[in-house]
Amino acid sequence: MKLNYKRVILVGFAFFLISAFWQAYDTIVPKILTDKFGLAQVWSGAIMALDNIFALFLLPLFGSLSDKINSKHGRRTPFIVIGAIVAAVLLVTLAVPDSIQRNRLADVTATEGEAYTEALETIWDANPKVTKWDTVDAKKYPLQELITREDFTSIPFTVEEDGEQVTNPDYSEIVVPARQSYAAQVTAQSGAPLVIFMILLFLALVAMGSFRSPAVALMPDVTIKPLRSKANAVINLMGTAGGILVLLLGTVLGTGKAKNALMNYTLFFAIVAGIMMIGLAVFIWKVREKKWAEEMQEETLRLGLEENGEDVKKSDAEARKLTRGEKISLFLILASVVFWFMGYNAVTSKYSVYASTVLDVDYNTTLLIAQAAAIAAYLPVGILSSKLGRKKMILGGVVILGVAFFSASFLSADSPTLVKGVLMPILFAMAGIGWATINVNSYPMVVELAKGSNVGKYTGFYYTASMSAQVITPVLSGALMDVNTRTLFPYAALFVALAFVTMFFVRHGDAKPDAKQVALDAAGGGDD
Repeated sequence: MKLNYKRVILVGFAFFLISAFWQAYDTIVPKILTDKFGLAQVWSGAIMALDNIFALFLLPLFGSLSDKINSKHGRRTPFIVIGAIVAAVLLVTLAVPDSIQRNRLADVTATEGEAYTEALETIWDANPKVTKWDTVDAKKYPLQELITREDFTSIPFTVEEDGEQVTNPDYSEIVVPARQSYAAQVTAQSGAPLVIFMILLFLALVAMGSFRSPAVALMPDVTIKPLRSKANAVINLMGTAGGILVLLLGTVLGTGKAKNALMNYTLFFAIVAGIMMIGLAVFIWKVREKKWAEEMQEETLRLGLEENGEDVKKSDAEARKLTRGEKISLFLILASVVFWFMGYNAVTSKYSVYASTVLDVDYNTTLLIAQAAAIAAYLPVGILSSKLGRKKMILGGVVILGVAFFSASFLSADSPTLVKGVLMPILFAMAGIGWATINVNSYPMVVELAKGSNVGKYTGFYYTASMSAQVITPVLSGALMDVNTRTLFPYAALFVALAFVTMFFVRHGDAKPDAKQVALDAAGGGDD
């Protein structure tokens, strides 16, 4: 059985630009909300969940709409082109209210020299209602009841540890919350920048929601069923490449450094938008959706891969209905999707904050390692899945992901630098491999139950499940982190464990190699 890798890579440029946007969104937007606008983690989490709330309605809607469209460019391409252009433009405009708010916080942006001391004086004079747990009676008190002005204004930004200068834990635990409280007071005086930011963010999220399902549905549109796990591995590889480019950009520009918490993100957003447009240009230039979809349908009919060969030409109403067992499996698969996204998205949406406040490490480096491990895993996972089956591979990936998150919960800023420097990258590499194993197989298991005419509809089911989880988990994990920041990884490990339970009972949606294997092996796959 041969996969046309060139064709799938070209289709994957749609997912490439989508992932570039979401990587920027997941890492930078929560930092803007907490560092510059001073929002609590729970409110930041609620805003981070907005895209998923919109997606609950937009993804099934646009997935079904694209099933019904029949333009000269195909069913999915018009949505991808228009949505991507609008989203990229709006991403750049987010820098406007961000810059306005940064200018209002100019007095507290310094991290060294005499200006740093003046910044601490400004923060103190604002009388921030920053709280910290009192170890004696477990009650919360304002910052001023815990330390004196002299103590506060003498907290250095960096300290020496193991012969190198590192961010002072007292800066992360005391000064940063105090500065965020100051930012909250500035926002309360005039909320216009936040309102503008939220309006632009709302429009950008609607634009992304308009083409995400069509973009993902394009892969099964042009790929026969037995090859979809391999194809999905390539698609996810392309998406990871988009995410890695954004993380590399963040490393170069220093977005993960504590001293740059109040930096100007105009250049960052502009370059990310440029990356998106380059991906879209390649997609428009090379992808021939209508031609490739027709070839896939002809190949499906020729090889007899549908229970009823005419299903690929039937409407949703006419296609064969799912059996009771298939419906139960679909429900369990979607439940599993909810649970592992509850765990995984909690980490991805909050790790940029967690890394600086709990671990005192640069989040870009750690996330890059996870992405690199995922890239290395995608193709081998796709190949193994066609041999061992999708369900077994998913269960293995869930175990790897759960172990990584559970183990990470034991590390903190107090852990030896060498331990953090070695163990955390290993754990995130494990998480990347585990997530790749899950991702390659979960979506194909859902669309395995679909017919040719309603792949967009089932894509909507998949994303409704994943987005439902991502609506809840940033808010829930944020509320827990407001009580104790270190709850993030235990929380994530718990939900990943629940996903193992539901996936264990799935009985349908796996790849089904059979006697037709010889014929399929002889089927095409050459480059165009």
